[in-house]
Amino acid sequence: MLNIVIFGAPGSGKGTQSDNLIKTYGLFHISTGDVLRDNIKRGTELGATAKAYIDKGQLLPDELIIDILASVLDANKEAAAQGVIFDGFPRTIPQAEALDVMLKERGTAVSTVVGLEVPEDELVRRIILRGQQTGRADDNLETVKNRLEVYHNQTSPLKAYYEEKGLYQAIQGTGAVEEIFASIQKAVDAVK
Repeated sequence: MLNIVIFGAPGSGKGTQSDNLIKTYGLFHISTGDVLRDNIKRGTELGATAKAYIDKGQLLPDELIIDILASVLDANKEAAAQGVIFDGFPRTIPQAEALDVMLKERGTAVSTVVGLEVPEDELVRRIILRGQQTGRADDNLETVKNRLEVYHNQTSPLKAYYEEKGLYQAIQGTGAVEEIFASIQKAVDAVK
């Protein structure tokens, strides 16, 4: 089972490269944002709990996120048989530790962490451009700067966590999408 965490700042290309990984390796994609929206839409018990936090403007507790991810994995065992790509999770070291435990309980582990590394000025440029092209309201300069600050404070420490475990593979996230993916493929194939 090939379990990949795709890691990088907002605008680093995680979504684009996740799509390429899914197509190439037949992985099951878990995006925490998609999972939360789906549970809320379907009115599940987990969705109702998540909505209560979101409506108050609060972050969901790590254990709730893990419960949701575990339920998705358990409900999609067949689809996830080849492996899973975790997109947007984990975001903190406690979440990474909880993910390790959850996967171990299912007889598997994180295989590799693909870290898309992009200079900050390029991240800002990409996100602003995406906002102009899609009309996405949260892709404006002020929000981008806030999102990057949160990323640097809360999420970037995960790089050292995964480096210590020998799982982090730094990928240059600038250049042609195909060239970036070729680098990712080489890194992933080395751990298959």
